[in-house]
Amino acid sequence: MSESVQINTMDANQLDGTAMDLNQHTTATRPKDLIPVISCRHLSKRYTQGPQQVDVLMDVNLDVYPGERIAVVGSSGSGKTTLLNMLGGLDMPSGGHIEVAGCDLASMNDRARASLRNRYLGFVYQFHHLLGEFSALENVAMPLLIGGSSTKAASANAAELLAQVGLSHRLTHKPSELSGGERQRVAIARALVSEPRCVLMDEPTGNLDHRTAQGIHELMRSLNLQLDTSFVVVTHDERFAATLDRVLVLSNGCLQAADA
Repeated sequence: MSESVQINTMDANQLDGTAMDLNQHTTATRPKDLIPVISCRHLSKRYTQGPQQVDVLMDVNLDVYPGERIAVVGSSGSGKTTLLNMLGGLDMPSGGHIEVAGCDLASMNDRARASLRNRYLGFVYQFHHLLGEFSALENVAMPLLIGGSSTKAASANAAELLAQVGLSHRLTHKPSELSGGERQRVAIARALVSEPRCVLMDEPTGNLDHRTAQGIHELMRSLNLQLDTSFVVVTHDERFAATLDRVLVLSNGCLQAADA
């Protein structure tokens, strides 16, 4: 994005004001579909293993636009999860830079990055990572509570999202009382409750049977249309990947279009 906002060791309150200014400025001056939600340039990641250095990602460039659904495919160990974690600010690159909502992640402190993630990004993993001691409603409400919402408002929004994913009858059930598909629906509702601009998904249906996986795929499509939320999905399911807007292949550290 040309009008990028530089943030240097800002706190969460500074982030709130900057993000609001960014939204007002960009939507007034440029078409919505030309503003990337996530943008990365010349991204690289290197790990040191004893005397050896392993390059997992090399010179990766990617723009994710509002409402876009992108599949990232590749062999096991190719770096797909590493890429997803860096796009979400959970891991930092060895080189290059990433912007989320126009904010350069490398120029922010941990607190500001966490606030940015909570506001603009959602995460869904192959293993749902729900909190076992809390109900479905409480799990989904958690991001809103962390963001400062009242318990009443957070619970109301969480109940609405759970109804959208077909779980209005399971609000008080804990994860151990839910099926695999139901737990993943709760995880998706939790990822969407803050109305993020983009949801990052790592094999979200990898542990589900075909019928349940199909239901999750249809749910994602429905929510994408309703909320104009972008999805970046790491998947081994080639048939599912083919239904998305773009399919990108990660191979030998490089990311390119599937038909390139």
